[in-house]
Amino acid sequence: MVITLKHELLINSFKTIDGRGADVHIANGACLTIRGVTNVIVHGLSIHDCKPTGNAMVRTSPSSYGYRTMADGDAISIYASSHVWIDHNSLAKCADGLVDATMGSTAITISNNHFSHHNEVMLLGHSDSYMGDKGMQVTVAYNHFGEGLIQRMPRCRHGYFHVVNNDYTSWEMYAIGGSANPTINSQGNRFLASNNPFAKEVTKRIVNDETWKSWNWKSEGDRLLNGAYFTASGKREASSYARASSLAAKPSSLVATLTSDAGALHCRKGVRC
Repeated sequence: MVITLKHELLINSFKTIDGRGADVHIANGACLTIRGVTNVIVHGLSIHDCKPTGNAMVRTSPSSYGYRTMADGDAISIYASSHVWIDHNSLAKCADGLVDATMGSTAITISNNHFSHHNEVMLLGHSDSYMGDKGMQVTVAYNHFGEGLIQRMPRCRHGYFHVVNNDYTSWEMYAIGGSANPTINSQGNRFLASNNPFAKEVTKRIVNDETWKSWNWKSEGDRLLNGAYFTASGKREASSYARASSLAAKPSSLVATLTSDAGALHCRKGVRC
């Protein structure tokens, strides 16, 4: 089925959207918003071609609705929310981000997804000046960053980010970026650079001076291919990386296997998936 939403779907707390057993596409209209809630799972969907919508009355529950300003056109927008799991989805070609988490969101896991054909893939952190994201903790694990991606896989601000056992097919600007002194722990990923000679560096710091040299960014056990290189920084502070370590990294040689079923699963109804 293809679901085309007129306005963004606002997901309430303690809810799971599970597309297993059907081929469910949310496409060509508004998409998903997780705002001011907790304990949400989004699983097994294909989300693509999302468009900006809003400036309208939007239902927030079966019994209430309210005025909403413009939504950016994210596939999944996480705003001031916690304990969110985005797992086994296929995401592509949206107006803004594919998964964006902002405004103090935390305890987020983005795993086993397939991303493709998009510019600004994943933004984690609202702005350099918003201190509410200093405690943000996000795990990005077992995803396949596939064809046609340019940047932000992810782009991080302020918080603590564990990027572990992902497969990066290529990128046209950079893979992992950040500003405002985030802690980034990159472990056991496979980074395959494109043939673009100007897109070999995995990392990008968005800053106008050399303060980035004190930011805690490390690469541990990553596999760097076709000229890819990772620029580490900081003093490898154990207490900082402890907050950016959510699970045990497996060897990068296993990444192809770990990400082989990334994206929406092709399950048959009535059969365990």
